[in-house]
Amino acid sequence: MRPASDTMADDGCKLRLGVDVGGTHTDAVLMDADGQIIVWDKALTTHENHADGVMAAIEAILGPDGVRAPGVALVALSTTLATNAIVERRGDPVALVSLGFSGRDLGRTELTEALAGDPVIRLAGGHDHQGLELAPLAMDDLDRWLTQQGSDASVSAFAVAGRFAIRNPDHEIRVRDRIRGLTGRPATCSHELSARLNGPRRAVTAVLNARLIGLVDRLIGTIETRLSQRGITAPLMVVRGDGALVSAAVAREKPVETILSGPAASVIAANRLTDETEAVVADMGGTTTDVAVLRKGRPALDTDGAHVGGFRTMVEAVAVRTVGLGGDSEARLLTEGMANLLCLGPRRAIPVSLLATQRPEAVHGALDRQSAKEQPGEFDAQLVFKTRRRPDRNRPAPALAAREAELFERLGSEVCELGAVVRNRKELAILDRLIGRCLVSLAGVTPSDAAHVLGMQECWDRGAAVKALGLLARKRDTAGVAFAGSAAAAARRVVDQLVWQSVGHLMVSAFAWDGHDFGDSPEALAGHGLTVAGLSQYRGLVQLDVGLNAPLVALGAPAALYFDAIGGTLSATVRRPGLAPVAGAVGAAGARIAMRARGQITCPSPGQYLLHSAAGMSVADSEEQALAQLETALREEAQRKARDAGATATVLNTERTIRRTPESGGAVLLQADVSVEAVGRPSGRSR
Repeated sequence: MRPASDTMADDGCKLRLGVDVGGTHTDAVLMDADGQIIVWDKALTTHENHADGVMAAIEAILGPDGVRAPGVALVALSTTLATNAIVERRGDPVALVSLGFSGRDLGRTELTEALAGDPVIRLAGGHDHQGLELAPLAMDDLDRWLTQQGSDASVSAFAVAGRFAIRNPDHEIRVRDRIRGLTGRPATCSHELSARLNGPRRAVTAVLNARLIGLVDRLIGTIETRLSQRGITAPLMVVRGDGALVSAAVAREKPVETILSGPAASVIAANRLTDETEAVVADMGGTTTDVAVLRKGRPALDTDGAHVGGFRTMVEAVAVRTVGLGGDSEARLLTEGMANLLCLGPRRAIPVSLLATQRPEAVHGALDRQSAKEQPGEFDAQLVFKTRRRPDRNRPAPALAAREAELFERLGSEVCELGAVVRNRKELAILDRLIGRCLVSLAGVTPSDAAHVLGMQECWDRGAAVKALGLLARKRDTAGVAFAGSAAAAARRVVDQLVWQSVGHLMVSAFAWDGHDFGDSPEALAGHGLTVAGLSQYRGLVQLDVGLNAPLVALGAPAALYFDAIGGTLSATVRRPGLAPVAGAVGAAGARIAMRARGQITCPSPGQYLLHSAAGMSVADSEEQALAQLETALREEAQRKARDAGATATVLNTERTIRRTPESGGAVLLQADVSVEAVGRPSGRSR
């Protein structure tokens, strides 16, 4: 438990509890009624069951015997669960009901991959671009299909996608209600997730949402139960991918909207902790570094839809670029020509210095045996062991192929030297698969170990770090040259590599978000010789300077270790707040509820104005009447959504975008897009 202020809130104070589940650590903070963080702490993330790590972090800050629990009025959670599930292709079996789409329509998207063999039924129905019915809805066909599917317990949820449903959602709504009535299972309409055109992509988003419902429901249910057992009856809310809070009920219904929840919470915290309104935000954890942009005090959003795990969704979320680079990135030597090149990531490894605090005899014994050998081994300083897993009825242990099972059993129950486990390259590939499925854990040299050697960090076993970096230092390239002269020299090279790879990722992100056409990709621009020379402040007959033209807000546990050097290379002002190690949890605790309602007005013929919204399609006689009617309906919808999400009083913000035909001199309406956002504070009612 780590106090963040000298004064502690009274037990009766309305406290906000913010939790952020990261790749390595789960962070928790307690925020008082004035928005001040009074205490924070961390726990290791438990990938096999996120709820364990969440509760460990929460219990660490509740005080002796949970003394602060009665004062908690709200629990806010940002989580990687939805993002990771999509990336790892996890989730429950689903079925898709397609309305009015042809096979060719659906085949032009990632839908086949998203469905992964799950059933699809194509029904007659759907609407045209004006919202007019293409064909009567074939409800009898749906009933027959649902009767058959009703006996198929493997289908956990349904996705419903209709052609031009955002212009008229009537068919989607009718199908959704029939599914719920006949099967009792969740059903998601594509128009509920996006109000933008591109039906096939909305179908992909609806399928992903349906697949996530069971996973997120189980996580939320487990956390709510365990909170109640600890005396916390406050409502649980979840951070959405755009940085807004939603109730647990909304997150259960629309879990796909929680993708990129963690990065969004961090950007919210960047503004809260520094008062910067225009900045580049870099959040470095143990596994990844997320880079985003703060504009006008809010996260810049990817309005075209978040791109996660190879899927371009229709979810409006924070515009973030993520790289597999962090404090616990695996350090590897790659042979290129005669030399060994150091590379960090993208895979995470448990730092040797951390593992040594948990299993000291096994770790030091292995490192000492390797150090005593006359010649360095290829896999020195790399250790593997079976991951400790809790039984989970909803996620049974995956079946293993024969060679996978053989290698898995060879590990036994102790920490093993990697070189003593794998006998050839094929077995190394098998082990990589077991690591990827979280059945086996890998420990090795990481930047965190290097930081311990250099005295930059002191929380784990420095002696083990020195031994591991010493083993890395003596590895030789094909010319027989050792990587480094000492453990300290190897550690310095690892830290310098982390800084340089971070600088490269920040430059790629900056070039991408600038949007200027320099005639090449952001990756090519960041690696260009002129850019590299400019970062080094080249001085010859030509003077070159390249850097960030905005403050760099550094967040995450490693921020204090590396970002001064990163910012110096980029010639950027670095803002590193004191609560940087738990920024995601701070952002979760301080987030607001923001719900948006969108609609369009089209004018298919002079004097005919069609209104399209989630409520359906209606007609108006004039542009003024159409705008007034649509804005009234959207204000009511946004306020209702905000109340359902847990907000009390709300503030409404309305935006209009109107396009007119140029042939008429701008007098004739082509399309009007109207958006209303309702923003409010969470109510803090008990569950």
